[in-house]
Amino acid sequence: MRFGQLSFVIAMCLAEVLGMLSFAGFQALIPTFRAAWDLSNTEAGWISGFYFAGYVGAVPVLASLTDRVDPRRILLGSLALGGAASLGFALFADGFWTALAFRALTGVGLAGTYMPGLKALSDHIGGPHQSRYVAFYTSSFGIGAALSFVLAGWAEASLGWGWAFGLAAVGSLLAVALTLAVLPPSPPADRPETRLLDFRPVLANRGAMAFILGYFGHNWELFAFRSWAVAFLVYAETLAGGGIGVAPTVIAAAATLLGVPSSILGNELALRWGRRRLIVRVTLGSVALSLVIGFTAGLSLALVVGLCLVYGLLLTGDSAALTAGTVAAAAAGLRGATLAMHAFVGFMGGIFGPLAVGMVLDAAGTGGPAGWGLGFAAMGAGSALALAAVTILGRRVSA
Repeated sequence: MRFGQLSFVIAMCLAEVLGMLSFAGFQALIPTFRAAWDLSNTEAGWISGFYFAGYVGAVPVLASLTDRVDPRRILLGSLALGGAASLGFALFADGFWTALAFRALTGVGLAGTYMPGLKALSDHIGGPHQSRYVAFYTSSFGIGAALSFVLAGWAEASLGWGWAFGLAAVGSLLAVALTLAVLPPSPPADRPETRLLDFRPVLANRGAMAFILGYFGHNWELFAFRSWAVAFLVYAETLAGGGIGVAPTVIAAAATLLGVPSSILGNELALRWGRRRLIVRVTLGSVALSLVIGFTAGLSLALVVGLCLVYGLLLTGDSAALTAGTVAAAAAGLRGATLAMHAFVGFMGGIFGPLAVGMVLDAAGTGGPAGWGLGFAAMGAGSALALAAVTILGRRVSA
């Protein structure tokens, strides 16, 4: 692949990262907001999940439109919206309802950024390298998420929580400038004959739906962990009577960042073993580990941190394989619509996963060791769902 094309991929990944700096702004500061706004765990779970509700509500339209209009236009408008929503949170959020509204708007911005960006990248990069570069792009999601944890923790400690969202808005502005510089206008050459939001051909594509439903379970577990990791680490520190000298937000960022090489390596192993076999192995490991972590809170803080890092590494091992599988299975002329369904169904897991954990914690009495044990088991239910999708629906699919 020519250096110019590689530079394009790197620039698109960087724009994705800059546009995601508000991703974990709320999740990283749940203990702060829970105390300041008197939130229950369920309410915190709603706010965390509503980010993805905004995403899910908008992505069918925005991603499907990339089959019909230039993805560049959708990207630029969505980055601007995400930045405005982050700034609005910084200036005006003062409780449950305002936080819910601004996080939903931020999710809408992500809906027009992540999958439309993947569509723009995959339209420019074809051939045998496509799967690898799709893995680079999807793995950059983890870099953006990790940096958002670090930014939120540093900004809250140094400047106040509002700056976590204000600086994220600056990141969106820089992403707009970078996108304008590297992504040329590229109107679709062939418009699909189906109507906008007619997903019947996608739903009938058994191969694509196996990966799409697997992505739902993947995101259930992944975003539940990323939403509640800091709160769990703070609880474990309380039981231990002190920390290990590293802030919980930094530990959560490290666990998130470990997902980047994991996703890339997972895609390479999927090319060697087959996607379905790789996904089965990763999901089995995730389920097993989820049944252990929560119960270790009162045993050893070093053990808790170590297991969280291993969990973060394992959680994304099937991420690129699932998304690359959907791209490969998409019918000609329907890649945008297929990715729209992939994002719509998949990120619904991001709504229900964090909420389910919050409900389990409240039901268990705000999360003692047993409550956190059950909470992590609820996370692992996502990988169990993904395992079922690829083994049952994808049984007769070559992957």
